[in-house]
Amino acid sequence: MSKPPLRVVDGGHVQPGDSVRPLPHDISAEQQVLGAMMLSARAVAEAREVLDGAEFYRPAHQVIWHAICVLADRGDPCEPTAVAAELGPRQLGKVGGGPYLHTLISETVSSTQVAYYAHRLADLAYARAVAITGIRLTQLSHQAADGDTADLRGAVATTVQDITGPQARGWPAPTPLEAARDLPAFPLPMLPDWIAEYAARLAEQTQTPNDLAGCLALTVLAVAAGGKVWVQARGWREPTNLFAVVALGPGNRKSEVFAAMTAPIRAAETALREQAQPLITDIALQRRVAEADMEKAEKAAINAIDAIVREQHLADARIAAERLEDLQVPAEPRLFSDDATPEILTSLLAQQGGRMAVLSPEGEIFSIAAGRYSGAPNFAVLKHGHAGEGMRIDRVGRPAEIIESAHVTLGICTQPDVLAGLADTPQFRGQGLLGRILYSVPASLLGYRDYAPELVPAQVAQTYATTLINLVTRLHALTEPAVLTFTESATTAVQDLLRDTEPRYRPGNDLAHMPDWGGKFPGAVVRIASLLHLAQHHHGTWSRPITAATFAMARQIGDYFLAHAQAAYDLIGADPDLADARAIRDWLIRTGTRRFTARDAVQALRPRFRKVADLDPGLRVLEAHGWIRRLPSSPRGHSAGRAPAAVYEVHPETEPEAAS
Repeated sequence: MSKPPLRVVDGGHVQPGDSVRPLPHDISAEQQVLGAMMLSARAVAEAREVLDGAEFYRPAHQVIWHAICVLADRGDPCEPTAVAAELGPRQLGKVGGGPYLHTLISETVSSTQVAYYAHRLADLAYARAVAITGIRLTQLSHQAADGDTADLRGAVATTVQDITGPQARGWPAPTPLEAARDLPAFPLPMLPDWIAEYAARLAEQTQTPNDLAGCLALTVLAVAAGGKVWVQARGWREPTNLFAVVALGPGNRKSEVFAAMTAPIRAAETALREQAQPLITDIALQRRVAEADMEKAEKAAINAIDAIVREQHLADARIAAERLEDLQVPAEPRLFSDDATPEILTSLLAQQGGRMAVLSPEGEIFSIAAGRYSGAPNFAVLKHGHAGEGMRIDRVGRPAEIIESAHVTLGICTQPDVLAGLADTPQFRGQGLLGRILYSVPASLLGYRDYAPELVPAQVAQTYATTLINLVTRLHALTEPAVLTFTESATTAVQDLLRDTEPRYRPGNDLAHMPDWGGKFPGAVVRIASLLHLAQHHHGTWSRPITAATFAMARQIGDYFLAHAQAAYDLIGADPDLADARAIRDWLIRTGTRRFTARDAVQALRPRFRKVADLDPGLRVLEAHGWIRRLPSSPRGHSAGRAPAAVYEVHPETEPEAAS
């Protein structure tokens, strides 16, 4: 189908009675752009970022534009004399002669306004394209009415393609707001051989990332040591419990790895319970006897007639009561729970001498702490339990619970969505819980797994189980906490870590948006060093100082957790400016918005943003990442009143997949 000729009317020559409207154009804006380019090399660069010359409505202006660009590409000056020489006598006469070039300069308000006028010309050129497309569509409809309907839909689609496709001139590709990090794998060789080999073999057998078994290896060591061992650094000390969370999607055999890594903990708990049972039974029996003695003495005192005899029976009752007070039946030993409310966890800590772990292949502990049952967040036991602090809990109708030093270990395997959902409870960040967690965000092996992997050798599994059970029972038997120290060279290594980490909290550096986590990073490395030391000296020789070599291994593991924490904070949206930028970007993509003001965004995104100033940090992030750009403001005249609101333009190739 041949295209009919178009009637293009020069808007500068339409007579007052002509009914045909001119195509959109602005001769004055064209003159401002050309005049600015002949005045300033910077204006040439700014104009060329937006225009390619076809946007000029007057043909003479296109000729002048081309001459200026040729001069600029050669590095020559672009003043009127040089432009006239480049044009030559023949073309110069067609564009209005030398005087017209000087007129362009004299009419220019300011070369600094070139960006505004360049964007205006680009908008008008697009408006002309829309108008011309409308004429073509009208002609196509008339042809169809005359009987020519061959591929009408295809002709329409072809016609509108030019005005619906993205125009990305002057736009760099936007930088993703979700950092695509190349995260390291868990450094299993940094663990002692007996636990590293089992973790590696188990990861191979289950075809799971090393990260899962590696993080659980540290967790089970923390279960053994938490509440029984402290580590003394220079100027401060740390407990040896950890909060470890592995975020891995469904179908990755988390439960299988979790069960295998924690099986010795379960076996050790059973052995401790069997060992304690005779003592528990004996004390319970003595307590029943003391209760009977006290009751007998009380009755005798009540029935006594003689005052002296009554006093003797009262004395016997007091002795029985004191003995009864001393005969507190100990709770059966417990090392962990897999699902406990904060209140129950507190009671378990009180019963178990201040040490308890929560080990679970799911992330229920977070929803419980966020108030799933109580309706209000409750993080007190986790905060105190991470730091080894004392707790005093008084409840109506129940005895007070006093914990001299609370030690909680968390070993959680959960879905990435659970991590992302932590942002829905601001108290997780506000009360410092996020900063206490060692995160692991491994890549899934789904789709790349070996269907016939090597199995864990029985000897390797037995060595792991026996060694861990012995370590748990040895440490459990300690009546007073052990305190680990560092060698002189290891102390220097700890100070080096503090020195290297401190500048990273400053504005603009990689830990500036996560000081809650970064502030606890050196302490976490110290804790990991103590766990490696205990695992190396599981026979009971842990009283030796921690060496610099052990601390170097702990620091490598710490660097692993640091990289994964940055990815986890990105997933959680813990950087508020970045989270705001994502919210604005998602709105732009969802609605297909191409230009907007800050007020438009506030109206669309309430109640997240309540006033225009709330948008500023997010808009700055979007500009820096190339998702939006602020259009130049219109040159202000002499009229009074408020300056027009800033208008932002959205990257023309913004699509949902570009955001990921």
